[in-house]
Amino acid sequence: MGMEDGYPRADLRTSGDSRRSTSDPDLSVDRLRMAQRRFHIMAKPGGSRCNLDCQYCYYLSKGALHDGPGIGRMSDEVLERFIQQYIEGVTGDEVVFSWQGGEPTLLGLDFFNKVVELEGKYARPGQIVHNDLQTNGMLLDEEWCEFLKENQWLVGLSIDGPRELHDAYRVDKKGESTFDQVMSAAMMLKGHNIPFNTLTCVNRLNAKHPLEVYRFLRQELDSTYIQFIPIVEYREFESKALNTLDPERLPKDGTPEARPGLPNSVVTEWSVDPYDYGSFLSRVFDEWYKYDVGKVLVNHFETLVAQHLNLPAQLCIYNEFCGRGLVVEHEGSVYSCDHFVYPEYLLGSVMDRSINEMVRSEAQIRFGQDKGDMLPGQCRMCAYLKDCWGECPKNRIIRTRDGEPGLNYLCRGLKRYFAHATPKAEKIAAGLRQKSFDPRQRMPGR
Repeated sequence: MGMEDGYPRADLRTSGDSRRSTSDPDLSVDRLRMAQRRFHIMAKPGGSRCNLDCQYCYYLSKGALHDGPGIGRMSDEVLERFIQQYIEGVTGDEVVFSWQGGEPTLLGLDFFNKVVELEGKYARPGQIVHNDLQTNGMLLDEEWCEFLKENQWLVGLSIDGPRELHDAYRVDKKGESTFDQVMSAAMMLKGHNIPFNTLTCVNRLNAKHPLEVYRFLRQELDSTYIQFIPIVEYREFESKALNTLDPERLPKDGTPEARPGLPNSVVTEWSVDPYDYGSFLSRVFDEWYKYDVGKVLVNHFETLVAQHLNLPAQLCIYNEFCGRGLVVEHEGSVYSCDHFVYPEYLLGSVMDRSINEMVRSEAQIRFGQDKGDMLPGQCRMCAYLKDCWGECPKNRIIRTRDGEPGLNYLCRGLKRYFAHATPKAEKIAAGLRQKSFDPRQRMPGR
C-alpha cells in the first residue's frame, strides 16, 4: 500500500478557496488544464511485485491484469526518461518523487543510487528534489538506513496496529507473521534518526479497535505523523475497472449488501464496514483532540482543520476535483491514479508521450472533473459536502436510496465522523485564525 500523497506532500493544490461550489464558473477546462502543471506522480518501479501476501492488497493482482502493466522492473532507460520528464514537467521549485509498489526495496540499493544520480543530473539550478519511500520494512537494514539518512529520504512504514491486528492480514508469502520484522525496521529507522510516518490500513478487523490501534502507534512507535487509509474493495476489483460495473446491480444505501459479511455483499470480506469506519475516525479524533493536537498529525484531521481555514484539502480524496496524482508503472505506462490501474485509464507511456501531455490530456482532465461532476444529488445537498466532496471516486460503488448511482460506500461512516469532528475542528481553526496563522506554513506539529 502506498502513502496517500507523500511526506512531505507534493503541492498539488490550485489557488483559491477549496470550499467553493461545484457551480463556480471559473473552473473551466482551460483553467483546470493550466492547474495540471502542478501534479504528482507515484512511481511503481517494481510494479506489483512484493515479498508479502497481504490479503487486502489492491495492487498484487495488477501483474496478472489483462492488458495491464504485467510483471517486471523498471529499466535504466525508462527510469531516466521518467525522471527527466517529471522534473521538466513540474513548474514549482520543489519536486517530490514517491517510490512505492508492491515493495520498492526489492529493486535493491543499486537501483536507488541510480535514482539519486539521475535526479542530480536533471534537477534545475535551485530546484529542490525530495524523495519518499513507502515500504513494508522487511528488507531494511543498516545499509538501507545509511542510504536513506545520507540522501534525506522520508519513509512511510506500513503497520496495522499491535501484533494480533497487524498479522491478521499482513503476512508473508508463507502466511506467517511480519510484525516483529516491521517493529525491528521501525526501531532501526528511529536509531538512525530517519523521519518516517506510519501508514495504517483500516480494515474490517482493526476498525473495531480504534483506541488500541492509535495508542499503539503513539506509545509503542512514537509516531507523530499517522496516515489512515480505509480498505474498500468491490468484488472483482482484480479484473474489472469501476466504470465497467453495471450501476443497476449495485446495492442501495442502507441495504445489507452495502456492508461486508454477506455472500452477495458489494465488497470483499476484509473491507472496512462503513459504520465501523465512522466510529474509528470519531474515537481516534477524540483521543487526538484531548492529548495530541499540535503534537501529532493525523492525515484526516489535518485536512479537516485546513479546510475549515479555507485552505485546500491536504488529501486528494477530500478535494472537489482530482486528476493531479498519477502513477507510472515499471514499463513506463502512466495511469490516471494508482487506484485506477486498468486499461480504461491508461494515458500512455513515458517512452512515446511526454508526462506533461498526459497530465494535460482531455482524458485526464475529464477524469479529474468527474469527481465533482458525477456526485449524486444526495451528496450535493449534504451538510458536509465541502468537507467530503464525495471522498475517493474508487469507493463510489453503491446507489442512493432512490437509486441514483455514484454514492460512496463509506457515506454513512463519513457523515458520522464529520458530524462528530467538525465542531471541534472549527474550534481549532478559530484558534489558529486568532493567532494570525500563516496559511503558507504547515499546521503546528508538522
